[in-house]
Amino acid sequence: MKALVWHGKEDIRCDTVTDPEIQDPRDAIIKVTSCAICGSDLHLFHNFIPGMLPGDIMGHETMGEVVEVGSGVDGKLQKGDRIVVPFTIICGECDQCKRGNFSVCETTNRKRHLADKVFGHTTAGLFGYTHLTGGYPGGQAEYLRVPYADATHIKVPAGIPDEQLLFLSDIFPTGWQAAVQCDIEPTDTVAIWGCGPVGQMAIRSALLLGANQVIAIDCLPERLSMAEAGGATTINFETESVLERLQELTDGKGPEKCIDCVGMESHVMASLPDTLLDRAKQMVMAESDRPHVLREMIYVCRPGGIISVAGVYSGLSDMLPMGAFMNKGLTMRTGQTHVNRWTDDLLRRIEDGEIDPSFVITHTVPLEQGPEMYQVFRDKRDSCVKVVLKP
Repeated sequence: MKALVWHGKEDIRCDTVTDPEIQDPRDAIIKVTSCAICGSDLHLFHNFIPGMLPGDIMGHETMGEVVEVGSGVDGKLQKGDRIVVPFTIICGECDQCKRGNFSVCETTNRKRHLADKVFGHTTAGLFGYTHLTGGYPGGQAEYLRVPYADATHIKVPAGIPDEQLLFLSDIFPTGWQAAVQCDIEPTDTVAIWGCGPVGQMAIRSALLLGANQVIAIDCLPERLSMAEAGGATTINFETESVLERLQELTDGKGPEKCIDCVGMESHVMASLPDTLLDRAKQMVMAESDRPHVLREMIYVCRPGGIISVAGVYSGLSDMLPMGAFMNKGLTMRTGQTHVNRWTDDLLRRIEDGEIDPSFVITHTVPLEQGPEMYQVFRDKRDSCVKVVLKP
């Protein structure tokens, strides 16, 4: 089969690889009908997250048709079923899964000894996302083996296009969880840093959850216009002071809720000296992340407020203002997304017409063009916001 394969830093190729096979009774094989490039795939593309090996198949936003099932799936999936595959691999049986904390499933990371050393305790296995999370082949391919398939799936109905359903795999529930973690109240201002695909979903989720005002922060015109179309007030951090504009928009009080949809690769600008220092530290391996957004959120958030972190961080972040965080009485909530906790509700909202997640797609291309599109997406060329690949 054809698949997008990691060969090293900024080296993704469309290779011919061995077709997946049933390896465990709880496995299923799907024929992929649509997959996507996620912003967090760029962290792997840049080799900022450790644990990738040449030959690893990329991708964790995938859907398709079941073509084979193992004997242990127990009738929960059948050939011909149409499913979206959540990026988190879950057993459905451990204590964390029973609590709905699916992204920290205690069972599915088959290389948990690595995660135990790096994180202190293992997290769930993830598709196409380093050997720290199991080294599972990803879904930017013609076929995908789904481990623990009796639990790791979202059945979706016929008659709704892939483009409306695909993002149940990651970015829609990720944006939703980011907003839910804020405990949004009707009087709240929610400020969102980063208007990429997850940020766009967080904007719409915050409004669906009843926020009084949503403020979206980015520098790319196409992303800012998409945010405005979704109902947000926008700030272009290249031409405006984020601190001053947030003060103006909140009567000097600051936003009650702040959401980080940027993560470890904050934009580097000469006018933001801390970002230059972070980049220099990254280059000499003295720091893994560039946490400018976290610093800014802690500084501007209204005392007693909530900070929600959806952006991916990989390791060490320097100079976080813990004094301001503690003295202002802030709360921070983080985590990879507990996808299956949210998808029943989100699928219903799609079916009822409350939201059509396909608005975020700007490019749809054959799988073979994936390596080129990684570069287009990275460089934000051709107003690229979200890429869907068709095997």
